[in-house]
Amino acid sequence: MPRTAPQSPNATLAEQQAYFAEHGFVVLRGVIDQGLCGQISEHVMQNMQPLVGPAEFEADVGYPGAPVSRDAPGGKTPRRLLHAYARSDELKMLATQPQVVRVLQRLMGDSVCLSQCHHNCVMTKHPGFSSATLWHQDVRYWSFDRPELISAWFALGEETQANGALQVVPGTHRMDIDVQRLDADLFLRPDLEENQALLKRAEVVELSAGDALLFHCRLFHAAGRNTSDAVKLSAVFTYHQSDNRPQQDTRSDRFPSIDVVGTYAD
Repeated sequence: MPRTAPQSPNATLAEQQAYFAEHGFVVLRGVIDQGLCGQISEHVMQNMQPLVGPAEFEADVGYPGAPVSRDAPGGKTPRRLLHAYARSDELKMLATQPQVVRVLQRLMGDSVCLSQCHHNCVMTKHPGFSSATLWHQDVRYWSFDRPELISAWFALGEETQANGALQVVPGTHRMDIDVQRLDADLFLRPDLEENQALLKRAEVVELSAGDALLFHCRLFHAAGRNTSDAVKLSAVFTYHQSDNRPQQDTRSDRFPSIDVVGTYAD
């Protein structure tokens, strides 16, 4: 059984920076106002009934537990609502939350930009039709000058192992994993003993509404299915330094990044 990652709500910026450097992630407890969490959750639920696109469906990804097609039962279950930053002022406020931006600046430097090309979404896990995401590194799907991006995972409600909370393998952001240890879709191969040994170090990152998880783009992470009876909502945004540019003519360069300093973070 994976362990639950402990984090102190009273940690200083220096302690958070040191923890992130060693483990590749850090949890910021209670940084989002409960009222804002409620407003965003209500807005997101309204955007799903009826669905306001663009969206990605569970049936589209082919992950374990997903419906086999959009025509199958649960096939039109949304997996995530895309372009979150542009959806509402409340989501803009979340993406530029001052306390989170201050930690990002400590980890990355003063000039922090939000990518509109990667994550920038609200992840939804629905009971019955949610899929499991296997072990992977986000950076393998992105094209930037340097693999130094950080994602912020904002819990809009309780996140536990039962409803598919994120799991991480601490320290893997500092490891060079041979491509032979990955399958064709760039997930860790579960049949290899060295991967099995690595995953014994996995931790479940359980969160409460208002918590934020920051994690490095090279950190191996995964998520299980939602076995609860309620929809789980998580807003996720990805950040990079202004001088860490997306490579031209790639997916990472489709939309301009947003300078988060000078917006709601002021």
